[in-house]
Amino acid sequence: MVSISPFKEFRDECETALRDAMKKTYPHISFPHITLDFPPNPEFGELSSSMCFELAKQTAEKPREMADKIAKVIDIPQFPLTQSVEAAGGGYINFHVNLAEFFRLTLESARTLDTEYGYVRADKSRKIVVEHTSVNPVHPIHIGQARNPVLGDAIARILKARGHTVFRHYYIDDVGRQSAVIAYGYEKLGKPKFEEKPDHFIGVIYTITSCIMEVYRLKKAMEQATEENSELQQQLDDWMSVADDLKNKFPKLFTQLLDEINKDEDSESKVNNLIRGYESVDEKAKQLIREVCQLCMEGFKETLNRAKIFYDSWDWESDIVWSGDVVQILDKLKATPYVFQLGDILEFDADKVAKGLNLKQKLGLTENYELPSLTLVRADGTTLYTTRDIAYSLWKFQKAERIINVIGMEQTLSQMQLKLALYALGYAKQAENLIHFAYNLVRLPGYRMSGRRGRYITLDEVLNEAVKRAYDEVCKRSPHLSEEEKRRISNFVGIGAVKYALVEVDQSKPVVFTWDRVLDFEKNSAPYIQYSHARACSILKKASREPTEPDYSLLATPLERNIVLTLARFPEVFVDAAESLRPNAIADFVNALADNFNKFYNALPVIKAEPPELSDARLALVDAARMVFRNSLNLLGIEAPERM
Repeated sequence: MVSISPFKEFRDECETALRDAMKKTYPHISFPHITLDFPPNPEFGELSSSMCFELAKQTAEKPREMADKIAKVIDIPQFPLTQSVEAAGGGYINFHVNLAEFFRLTLESARTLDTEYGYVRADKSRKIVVEHTSVNPVHPIHIGQARNPVLGDAIARILKARGHTVFRHYYIDDVGRQSAVIAYGYEKLGKPKFEEKPDHFIGVIYTITSCIMEVYRLKKAMEQATEENSELQQQLDDWMSVADDLKNKFPKLFTQLLDEINKDEDSESKVNNLIRGYESVDEKAKQLIREVCQLCMEGFKETLNRAKIFYDSWDWESDIVWSGDVVQILDKLKATPYVFQLGDILEFDADKVAKGLNLKQKLGLTENYELPSLTLVRADGTTLYTTRDIAYSLWKFQKAERIINVIGMEQTLSQMQLKLALYALGYAKQAENLIHFAYNLVRLPGYRMSGRRGRYITLDEVLNEAVKRAYDEVCKRSPHLSEEEKRRISNFVGIGAVKYALVEVDQSKPVVFTWDRVLDFEKNSAPYIQYSHARACSILKKASREPTEPDYSLLATPLERNIVLTLARFPEVFVDAAESLRPNAIADFVNALADNFNKFYNALPVIKAEPPELSDARLALVDAARMVFRNSLNLLGIEAPERM
């Protein structure tokens, strides 16, 4: 017998037993949905129900009296995975699993299903777009942005394993000021050839160009000010400091750009002309901005490929604009009562939509909270990012039933305004299937990042450092390995360590990135879990035999019980992670498995265990653990090595 979810089978047995017993003992009492929890102590069994505390309110009995009656009428022989049922405490009903039968079911199911174990398929397969990363193509992906692709990739992997058809999309934000600034600087340099990774070089051009233009803007504002302005002076001093840093780091490039930008009387108008020209499909602006953005994207793809993060579709924001979809959306919005003119600016009244359609409670807002309006079109006739995102969202819904946007929590308001715009246009079903997967920032203690000021640590630099540190650790632990093997192992260990560090923290909390935590071989890290998997592989290789006559009743220690129960719960953890979009739940689970496995590894013999039936049972346990380590890590996009 094979089970896709062993612990759920035991849970279902317990629920059935309670339901049948209730009908026998209290046929006239209506009882709620049965919930079963994990007891605080293994002595109380594997599952426990507190339903009698609530049901006692409908009778004159005490909860414990009810629990005693219900426990006594449960017919244990009907339920093969249940060893015993008992009333306890003030009215709990505790269920003890039949360990030998349950261990057999769990370990044989895992070993039979192998690469599919834990991946419980959804009742209905859906088409889902997961849009993630979408870093603006103006500088390299830095560590502050790297959480997005890692989370997005994990979500896509989990949903695909759940049986859904998943499309991974990258939205290339090539419309707007940032792309125009980099294109302006790139052209001023005569479209130079790159000797380094293109996104790194473009990042330098963007930072220097932005800095020079910002210094000019602030100086002009100071000249036009009628009185002393300390705030402007402080901003100017800050940017002058940035300029000094850039000039020292890139003297030739800085001087060349400064000289070229000085030739324009008004660099700001040049950039604004590029913005308008690109939106209106001016051929020169189109070729220039597309060229520089594509170069930057080449660098992004190289970085992301290295991290084993891939996409099915690269969607250009400009294509949405040029298709006419944005204009059509604006016309439809203007026909609703939710758009108004504010001088030359077109505004969308998000709060009016939320009130008029009674959506505030559904959106988790209080009735007295007033949503800010959304600017759709600026005075110069150009559109804003969220305006274009309305058209893009509807385009994505032509391909899928559900859209998951992996975007930082600082975009919560704009994502809510986007959803309300869909409601206003009559796309209620689409609005309800538009999910904002919000995540918190990555923090480096003592370092404040700013892409505009060129103050960032690139993901490439972090990956390089992680691989270097992993190499040092691998050399220390496994000096007997060949140089080629050390390099190969350190590469996937280092990259896996960074990915795990970015995914294992709850998405609502910030990640504090420190090397001592990221590359800890002793606890809660990818190397720790990978090392556990490699240990399992090593045991099986040394055994060089299949377990032929395991006696699962001999797995009698708490260490063995904890591992098997953890393995049995993996499918339930997976389902929860998929349904609630919590990739960190997989990370927490596999880390707990590693803790249990390493305690087992250090305390109990496997190959030399006696009698042979016990050795075979422990080999089966190790083999099942190996499979669950691998399957869990695969969901996070982390390699499970056989040697370390």
